This record gives sequence, C-alpha cells and structure tokens, in this order.
Amino acid sequence: MTRELGGVHVAALTPRRPDSATIDISAALDLIDYYTAEGVDGITLLGTTGEFIHFDTEDRSRLASMAVKRSRVPVMVNVSHATFDGSLRLAEEAVDAGAAAVLLLPPHYFRYNQDLIREFYLQFVKQMPREGKLLIYNIPMCVSEVQPATSLELLATGQFAGIKDSSGNWEAFLQYSGLKKSVPFALFAGSDRLYARGRAIGWSGIVSGVASCLPDLMTGLGRAVDSHDDLKTQVLQQRLEEFVAWFEHFPIPVAMREAALVRNIKVGPHALPIGGSTAAKLDEFRGWLTDWLPQMQRDSKS
Repeated sequence: MTRELGGVHVAALTPRRPDSATIDISAALDLIDYYTAEGVDGITLLGTTGEFIHFDTEDRSRLASMAVKRSRVPVMVNVSHATFDGSLRLAEEAVDAGAAAVLLLPPHYFRYNQDLIREFYLQFVKQMPREGKLLIYNIPMCVSEVQPATSLELLATGQFAGIKDSSGNWEAFLQYSGLKKSVPFALFAGSDRLYARGRAIGWSGIVSGVASCLPDLMTGLGRAVDSHDDLKTQVLQQRLEEFVAWFEHFPIPVAMREAALVRNIKVGPHALPIGGSTAAKLDEFRGWLTDWLPQMQRDSKS
C-alpha cells in the first residue's frame, strides 16, 4: 500500500454550504473530479487546508465514504479529533470506506509533551483496524509538535505507514530519509516549497495545500522533477514561491480558498468574516492573481 502513496497528493479544500457549518457534498465531489482531471496522484481530505475543525464527525465520515467511491486516485483521510475515541471512530469508518491511509495529528487543543504524544500514537495504532494504514501528521504551527526524535522512534517500529510533516524542517527530513533506507514508509512533505528539493532525493511526495487551488502548477512541477527537467523545475519553483509569498498575509487557508474562487471553483464562503486591512489585502491578492494566472498556466503546460 505504501508504494502507491507518492507524488502530488492534493490537500483538498472542503466546500462549505453558505450560512452553515456543513459540507457541501455535491461541490466536494465535483472538486474531486477536478483534481483527478488535473492529474494529481492522490487526494487528502479534511486536513488543515480542508479545515476539518469546522465540521462534525458525521459530515466528515460521509464525505470520506463518498469521496473514496468517486475518486480515481488513492484517497487519504485526516481523522484527527479533539478526543482519542473520536479519532478512532473516524479512522475505523475511513478504513471501512476504503481509504488508502489515514493521517493523525497529535492530541489537541492543549499542549502535550513528547512522552504523551508517543503513547498516544502507539495506543492508537494498536487499536485501529489491522488493515488500516496510519500516517503521523506533524504541523507544529497549529498543534503540539511531534519532534523528529519522536517521529523517528515511532516510524522505526514499522507500525506506521508513513509521515506527513509540515514543519519545513529540512534537517528532520534528512533524518527521515536515512531511516527510510532500512524501514519502508511513505515520506510526505507538507511544505510546498520543499517538494522539488525533497522529491529529487527520494521523498515519496507532497500533500500540497497549493494544489488545492493550483493543481496544474504542482502536477507540472512534479512532472518536471521526475523527468529531471531542471529548467522547467526552476521556472515552476519560482511560480510557486511567488504564490506562497502571499500566505503570510492571511490565516490558513484563506489564500487557497480565494485562489479557488478566482478560478471559479465552487468552495463556498470562508469560515470567519474578513474585514479591515486583511480584506484590503485580499482585494490586492485577487488582482495580482488574475494577472499572474495565465503565465503560470502556460509555464505549467509547456
């Protein structure tokens, strides 16, 4: 199963119904069709970019089940929840639906030390369905960090299918790469900027937030890296840097949702109101993006 998990996996946006904290399932399935048509290697549902925290477990399970049936590429599902039992239930339902793997954040919203995080993962992998594949999910800007030493210890047990690390810690990834030579697991970056550099030295791939709105850019970059086209890789990496530079102005994943809307992708409203200087910056971003998109599309297809 881990051999299937590689390349560009889109960290999917989750379409939201207007004036509601519920998922627009119809729009979500259309979005899956769009991603697969753009050539992504896999889809990851309800992660940070997918704003899982805004939806209840029933809605999340329903989306996961229907998405697996709809998708022509492997689907991974983030099953993180504020409780252990909630995560376990989501994992059981995702595995039963046929998800290629599930991702799990360390416990949140409170801060936890590494001993508790290690025990959390070991207990979880012991209790989840045997046929399920579990990936450690590290995104320290949002929840407690799974420190590299802890991740390496867990991965070395052979009980985990892999890790998706969004820390941007290059040295940690080099350590993961070293372990991967003796213990097989899927090694995914969650930092788009690192994808080309890491893929070139053998990382499995990327779970890409940028691909949620610019799948053509990320699949083009993936093809360039895999075909050793250094010139195209450099061009598309520069386009990626230009887009990601806007992220610092907005909360996750406002830039991605706005970019999707500019491209006429139905994702629904933001979870929270946006006003003041941030709204003005969003107007600036929309104008920049409208001018920037045609050249990015030409570069991605050439």
